[in-house]
Amino acid sequence: MAVPTTPRRRLRYAALALAGVTVTAGTLSACGTAKTQDPRPATTTTGTTPGATSSTAAAVEPSLHMITNEGHKLAFYVTPGRLPAIVLDAGGGLDASYWNKLAPELAKNTGSEVITYDRTGEGKSDDAPGPWKAQNAAADLAAGLTQLGITKNVVLVSHSLAGEIATAFVQQHPDRIAGAVLVDANLPQFFTDSETAKLVAANTPQLDALRQAPQTRATRQLLAEAADYGPVHLAYHKLVWPRSVPATAIVSSQTPFPTPDDAQLWRQAQQDFVDAAPNRHLVVAENSSHDIPTDRPDVVINAVQDMVNQVR
Repeated sequence: MAVPTTPRRRLRYAALALAGVTVTAGTLSACGTAKTQDPRPATTTTGTTPGATSSTAAAVEPSLHMITNEGHKLAFYVTPGRLPAIVLDAGGGLDASYWNKLAPELAKNTGSEVITYDRTGEGKSDDAPGPWKAQNAAADLAAGLTQLGITKNVVLVSHSLAGEIATAFVQQHPDRIAGAVLVDANLPQFFTDSETAKLVAANTPQLDALRQAPQTRATRQLLAEAADYGPVHLAYHKLVWPRSVPATAIVSSQTPFPTPDDAQLWRQAQQDFVDAAPNRHLVVAENSSHDIPTDRPDVVINAVQDMVNQVR
C-alpha cells in the first residue's frame, strides 16, 4: 500500500506506518515537508513553570530540555505558558521541527505551554535498540512530561503515526490527558485483519529492498518501526480509546491512499472512532493531503484552540 510520493515529501520512514512513503531506487520518502534548519536553541535549560501564565509566549524561544528514560536521551522543546499544556507529536520520520510554524501560533493564540519533542531515532534524541513500539514511545513521552513537571491537563496533538502513540499514552495514563486532537491519525478502527494483511503484502518487497540498501540512521529507524507490523497492528485494532477523554479527529480530504476502497476505509475508521463517544467530533480538512499541518494549518490551530477552550 505505497502512497504516492510528491515533491513536498521528505526523505525517511515507511508506508507501513501510513506516513505516506514509497521506496524507489534505494530511497524512501515520508509524510511532512522538507526539514528546514532548526532555529531552536542548542543549550539545555532546566525547569519550567507549567502553570504560569505568559502573555508573551509567542515571543519566547522554546528552551531545549534533554531528559533521560530507560538509558536514552530525548530532546523536548518548551515554550512557557499556562495549562492545559499542548503537546505536539509529529508523524513518522519527523521530528519536533515539523511544528516550528504551528507551535508559536498556538502559544500566541492560547497562552498555553507548548511542548514539542524528538522521538527516539529522530532529531537530537538518541537511537534506541530493537523494534520500535508505540507503548515504548508513549512511555518516553510520559517520562519527559513528568520530568518537565507536567503530570496532568495535557492536550495531545498527534499526526499520522503519532496516533498510535496517543492511543498507547491514553491507555496508560487516561488521567493525564484532558483532550486530544488526532490529525489524520492512525486509529485502531482502520487496521482490520484484511487491511493489515493488504498493507503487509504490498510493502514487503519495499522493505526487503530497503534491507539491502546502505544502512543509515534513517533506514535503521524505518526498519525498527516496520518490525512485526502485522501482529502489532492486529493487536492495535483491538484497543479502545477511553470514553472519558474528549477527542477531535481531523481527516484529510485526500486521505493517505490513492485507491477508493482504502481511502473510504480510512474515512470510515475516522467516523467510527468519533461515533463511539459523544465527546468526540470529526473535522474534514478540505483541500488537504495527509500532510494537514502544512496544507491546512488553520484547521489544526482552530481544532486545538477549541479543545483548549473546552477543557480549560
